[in-house]
Amino acid sequence: MSPSIPAGGPALLARLERLPVARPHLRLMFMGGLGIAFDGMDGSLVSYLLPVVTPLWHLAPWQTGLLGSSLLIGIMIGALSAGLAGDAIGRRRVMMYALALYCAATAVAAFAPNWEFFFGARLVAGIGVGAEAAIIPAFMAEFVPSRIRGLFVGSVAGFFSLGYLTAALLGRFFVPAFADGWRVAQLVTAAPVLILLWWRRSLPESPRWLVQQNRLDEAEAVVARLETDVERTTGRPLPPVPEPAAKAQVTAQVQAQTPMPAQDSEPTSALQRIAALWTGGMARRTAVLWLLWITLTFAYYGFFVWIPSLLVQQGMTISKSFTYTLLITAAQIPGYYSAAFLAERMDRNRTIVTYLLGGAASAFLLSRGDGDHLVLLYGMLLSFFMNGTYAALYAYSPEVYPTAIRATGTGAASAFGRIGGIAAPITIGVLYTALGFGGVFAMVTGALVLGALAILVLGVSTSGRTLEELAEPAAAHTPLAPRTDAAEDDRIKEHNQ
Repeated sequence: MSPSIPAGGPALLARLERLPVARPHLRLMFMGGLGIAFDGMDGSLVSYLLPVVTPLWHLAPWQTGLLGSSLLIGIMIGALSAGLAGDAIGRRRVMMYALALYCAATAVAAFAPNWEFFFGARLVAGIGVGAEAAIIPAFMAEFVPSRIRGLFVGSVAGFFSLGYLTAALLGRFFVPAFADGWRVAQLVTAAPVLILLWWRRSLPESPRWLVQQNRLDEAEAVVARLETDVERTTGRPLPPVPEPAAKAQVTAQVQAQTPMPAQDSEPTSALQRIAALWTGGMARRTAVLWLLWITLTFAYYGFFVWIPSLLVQQGMTISKSFTYTLLITAAQIPGYYSAAFLAERMDRNRTIVTYLLGGAASAFLLSRGDGDHLVLLYGMLLSFFMNGTYAALYAYSPEVYPTAIRATGTGAASAFGRIGGIAAPITIGVLYTALGFGGVFAMVTGALVLGALAILVLGVSTSGRTLEELAEPAAAHTPLAPRTDAAEDDRIKEHNQ
């Protein structure tokens, strides 16, 4: 048993693992998923605002590109901060603060008098968006049994597509319809968040985080409430707790009565948590994860931030470009949910490789596309595959770290991945004149192939394994190293004798 799991914790986690997925789990999914949807809506909306504010404020290409990156700069700050805070003060509090910050900053951005003010407000909104996007997958993964975790977390990530589709509808039918449609659209995206904040008041803290913090009474209360709710909503008795939990309970009793040898301390400061990501067996997992996030986010934001403007520069009207972008955005939905389904059937890393290569092929065809209909078809395929990759990646990211640094690891990967997202709109804005439409999507192709090679060679299989099982091999040479099962067995035998 890992020293990151105090005595008594394994029995609680075993009770959590054996629960059937029921209405209480789905309620958690919608609470987290709606936050993700609003984040996606806000992140996507900027691509529909840029064609309006660029002539309004007479912006140069680099200024338009900087506005396109403003939210991503904030997301980078928010994701890293949320990861560190989530491991230090808990998942729930970070989720509440992040949503409130996003709501306030988006409303302020609607009244921007100039591009500099708009940039600042969008950056602050991005901090809230990044914090939500980083903390929610870790939070959800810690509630759901391993047998359904990939599908569940991938489905939560799929709410991004609903947000993007809503933003596309606003961009197509609302922004062009009014002189200040771009301002009102931002208020529309911020207003419903207040309802979600109210609903989230009843959100429980992650029992795995509470166990790791040795707050076993609170963890017991969360698990007991979830058990009661599951039993009530299913109308059936709960399955028995598996045999390993009984052994864990004996182990807890032994540890309570026997002096324990000195253990290496777990990371407690922000710097220690970041350092733990690059210690021993964690280094390989972190390197692969960061590269995946950087390459995918470069391709994704390079595509979605610029696609309405690129279509206009190809000769389309703003109205037609927004219509095409709406259809391309709609392809996200089957992309997310097909990948969430496959991630549970064919493992996360294989799903990521499949969808990255599908995206690379689509981007290559798009770079050669001749004619509006082909551009639409290949654009929809690229949207399908890139968003499918995100569904599997959101499930994969929190799985490769132990509880003590799970939020930090997920947040750091999301944060540093935004380097690709920040660079993409600026790079395309500067190089479009030289590269043209085809050159832009040749860059996207290269980024997706690089990510596929990384996960193919160095990825970790995670399907069907508990978070604690996944943590042990990687942590074997780190300060988070668990004792061996053999050592635990010896201690129990001594106690029984």
